[in-house]
Amino acid sequence: MADAAANAQVKPRGGEAAAPKNPLWLWEAKDKKGEIKKGEMEATDKEAVEGRLKQMQLTPTKVTKKGGGFKLPGGFGGGVDKKSLVIFTRQFATMMDAGLPLVQCLDILAGQTDNATFRDVLYKVKGKVESGATFADALRDHPKAFDELYTQLVAAGEVGGILDTIMNRLALQIEKAEKLKSKVKGALTYPVSVLGIAVIVTVVLLVFVTPTFEKMFKDFGGTMPAPTAFIINMSHWLVSYGVYLLIGGAAVVVSVRAFIANPRGREIFDKYILKTPLIGMVIRKVAVARFTRTLGVMISSGVPILDALEVVAKTAGNRTVEKGIYYTREKISEGKTIAQPLMETNIFPSMVVQMISVGEATGAMDAMLGKIADFYDEEVDTAVAALTSLIEPFMMVILGGVVGGFLVAMYLPIFTIAGNVH
Repeated sequence: MADAAANAQVKPRGGEAAAPKNPLWLWEAKDKKGEIKKGEMEATDKEAVEGRLKQMQLTPTKVTKKGGGFKLPGGFGGGVDKKSLVIFTRQFATMMDAGLPLVQCLDILAGQTDNATFRDVLYKVKGKVESGATFADALRDHPKAFDELYTQLVAAGEVGGILDTIMNRLALQIEKAEKLKSKVKGALTYPVSVLGIAVIVTVVLLVFVTPTFEKMFKDFGGTMPAPTAFIINMSHWLVSYGVYLLIGGAAVVVSVRAFIANPRGREIFDKYILKTPLIGMVIRKVAVARFTRTLGVMISSGVPILDALEVVAKTAGNRTVEKGIYYTREKISEGKTIAQPLMETNIFPSMVVQMISVGEATGAMDAMLGKIADFYDEEVDTAVAALTSLIEPFMMVILGGVVGGFLVAMYLPIFTIAGNVH
């Protein structure tokens, strides 16, 4: 069985894009908790797949051959998606905990990942580890797949001999960060979608429907009501200048993106987005949750406070928050406590600062940061729900106003004509 498991491993080197020579197998297996896991891997035969699954502390329940021999990349556009990263991190922790050597863990996980880009990265990491580099140094060569937070924590885990524990913490951290990001995206997606629909409906009504009504009204003759005349004039204007409006809109979008891409422009944008009613409140709470959770994970993993704050600042996601964290780091390096400079930034709520101060005084700051992060995760949920409940009726009024206003304007002449007939 050991030989079969060895035969199942694929061993391309460096950036070589070796084509799979062995068939692909779809598998289902149970972990130690009895949960069903599914995936696919390249192997010589069914026994090889089962052997590798057992090495991964999984009990095979179903192994079937997959037709073809071609794997679709798991990440959109050939990138390394967060789902692939979380799966790798969790499985790596399980295999390390079971006592498998680091190189063998990388070889097994690289061979079974569905993401072609990530597979290539893992084989490169494995090659560098085999040549004598530390795991953290090998990961640092691939910043698009493994950010600084990831590599710093891995380095701390290697030094402390708790790499399996660190990898579990990392997987949880990535999952929570993605969940937080999806909440904000969800809150913004709804109004943007409704506004987009409103614009499309307006353009269709003005460009395609209004001219039909205009021709009919002209055949009947008479003076058109003011609302109808306004809609018809808007239709004429859009037909005549719509192309220029489209070009102008595209120019505005490109200009805004260029402004935000500029460091100074991004700083101004991030500063004022925090002051924006409703949305600013949500973004501030997300920033607090991200800051406290990331800092808590790094401190509990043994990363020095100054190194941890530097990483947290780089992953803040907002330049204003980033500057505040760097300011705090500078003051701590001068001998101050963390609470005082945090309060001076005017970014973090006083309750958060006071709780951090208590945690610092009692020597349990990592636990306190975790509690704050959990609390603000719930606060983000509440804030997003409140924002959505406020936006929904407003969006419905806009969409209803566009369609309803058009219908009234178009039917007013018909009512006038009908009244003249009687």
